[in-house]
Amino acid sequence: MPDIYYVNGRFTEPEGAVISVEDRGFLFGDGVYEVLRAYGQHIFRIDEHFKRLSQGLEAINIFYEPVSELKSLILEALRRSGYDAALIYLQITRGIAKRAHVPQKGMQPTVVIMVCEAPALPAELFRNGAKAILYPDLRWAKCHIKTIQLLPNTIALTQAHAESAVEAIMHKNGIVTECGSSNVFIVKNKKVKTHPADEAILHGVSRKTVLEILRNQEVPVLEEEFTVEELLECDEVFITSTRVEVMPITKIDDKPVGNGNPGQITAMLMEEFRRLTVG
Repeated sequence: MPDIYYVNGRFTEPEGAVISVEDRGFLFGDGVYEVLRAYGQHIFRIDEHFKRLSQGLEAINIFYEPVSELKSLILEALRRSGYDAALIYLQITRGIAKRAHVPQKGMQPTVVIMVCEAPALPAELFRNGAKAILYPDLRWAKCHIKTIQLLPNTIALTQAHAESAVEAIMHKNGIVTECGSSNVFIVKNKKVKTHPADEAILHGVSRKTVLEILRNQEVPVLEEEFTVEELLECDEVFITSTRVEVMPITKIDDKPVGNGNPGQITAMLMEEFRRLTVG
């Protein structure tokens, strides 16, 4: 089954999936994106993703009228791929113009859709837990906007990979924010804590799903700031994202989390999250 590419009004082979060198996404990182996941040709929480996409476009003043038509295009791309388990990447940039920091008015946005098979992550990462590293949060002040400006995230995740870790847990002024490509939660004394959904973090769809599960299961959960010290002294740590769903973190740098094994709340969340994606 093939990966599927869509660029500015047409489906194309990989070699035809090109954009102009004058596209502002290439020149300035001037755009937003979403990553969606499909299970059995069903896209998980597509409306939540499109709500965030619309908010991101509005926040950076990209005017793209037919956002609703993108749903039909994504479903068609997914159908063409034939993948039962797929990752769908959607990117909208401000469009093409001569290089200038201030954009021209009335530009036509560039739209890119890519569909690939969702990779099967190693089962031992979920069974035994994964390693993460601590890394300073060097990003801009509007992290709630899912922009394509991902250089600080890339640097952090590259360092994590070099240290045989799956994630970089970022912190600023002693406060844990989120990770390079996921949100992070801690558990202490059977209470869960995660950074509030403000401008310091991306408001993850998987994060929101996990919060719903926790409240449905009557697990105490606080959306409030916590420190690096709290992170290193907690009982459980887990991360959430479209790609990993819910993944236990059992080692941070060279220090085990809790007893070094995935905890009960994390195990419950993994099971309940996967239950939502079946059928």
